[in-house]
Amino acid sequence: EGQIGGAGSLSPPSGPDQLYLRVHQWKSFCVTRRVHTISILSASSAASDVYKGQKIESGKAENNRTEKNKTGKKEYFGTVCEIQRNSYNILVENKTIHAKLKGNFFRENEEFPVVGDNVAFLPNENGDSLITSVCERKSVLKRPYAADHSMDNGKEQVMVANVDYVFIVSSLNDNYNFNRIARYVSMTLQGNAIPVVILTKADLCSNPGRYASEIENLSEQVKVHCVSALYGIGMDELNKYLQPGKTIAILGSSGVGKSTLVNALVQEDVMKTSEIRESDAKGRHTTTHRQMIVLLNGARIIDTPGMRELGMCDMDQGIDDTFSDIAELEACCKFSDCRHETEPGCAIRAAIADGTLAQDRYELYRSLHEESRHAAKMKDISKWRKQLKKRR
Repeated sequence: EGQIGGAGSLSPPSGPDQLYLRVHQWKSFCVTRRVHTISILSASSAASDVYKGQKIESGKAENNRTEKNKTGKKEYFGTVCEIQRNSYNILVENKTIHAKLKGNFFRENEEFPVVGDNVAFLPNENGDSLITSVCERKSVLKRPYAADHSMDNGKEQVMVANVDYVFIVSSLNDNYNFNRIARYVSMTLQGNAIPVVILTKADLCSNPGRYASEIENLSEQVKVHCVSALYGIGMDELNKYLQPGKTIAILGSSGVGKSTLVNALVQEDVMKTSEIRESDAKGRHTTTHRQMIVLLNGARIIDTPGMRELGMCDMDQGIDDTFSDIAELEACCKFSDCRHETEPGCAIRAAIADGTLAQDRYELYRSLHEESRHAAKMKDISKWRKQLKKRR
């Protein structure tokens, strides 16, 4: 009553008119208090949302500041140069530091670092340092797990990160496979790196130029080199990629000569090599893990284990970049949803009919797209299934 009247207590109403006035004042006060309370709650809720948004937006940086405040230690940055099971080696100013992952990587289901990643870490002079976060990647190469091509589990394997060039190595023997190289090129372009096809063992091939021309016709964005690392043939052509500050990933099947190529580039036997089977030109896994090697001039090479298979998942952009001529033709079709079968005004069918587009090239383009889109759909279904399980 004191708040309604202004100050102090009020005397009882002396008549009906005064009673009506007192009741009206009380209703006005209640409405005012209710509106004021709602405004406070709304502002509080909005501030909470903003705070949550800042935490989500800043992400790992917010966690890093918290960790820094708790421990009083300064964070440092380095590059992951080798991974052995749960142990990470970080390259910092030409020194290697052993580290492990912070617990938030497991609790929050964050993506683990890979070779080439720039990471923030808390140093520990008496043991393993602690990796706290992964910095933003400028490029990344990923594929479906070899045991999950159907993407039933929705998992992809991130192979390397922050590479400038990808040496796609294929030998000029029975191991040569044009379709496989097309897959590597699409994955590389999707991952925002530059594909360079290295055709090794040129000394064993009577006509390496024929294979080089075939790869050059695959895509305008592909560079091709025929080399023999054993005899030094064509190796000088690769020096233009080995520039200070540049990172090169070497990918390919087992037995194509990746380790021999690395030894030739480094000019030192840093990688173990082995013989291939003469019957099918297949090799053994001499490289069992991904490892970064730093050259004297500052260039970096990442050697990787051989891959027998390379699935496609959610790589439509990389496939279109590889087969840019076909993607441009599709845009010229009369109907935007043309299936290139019986529709009138189909630019694809017209190009195949007049010989400007090879039928097998288009079939490869279409099959890669179908595989990529199906795997991407299965990945989404797997994510939805996991979200439903969590809600239950």
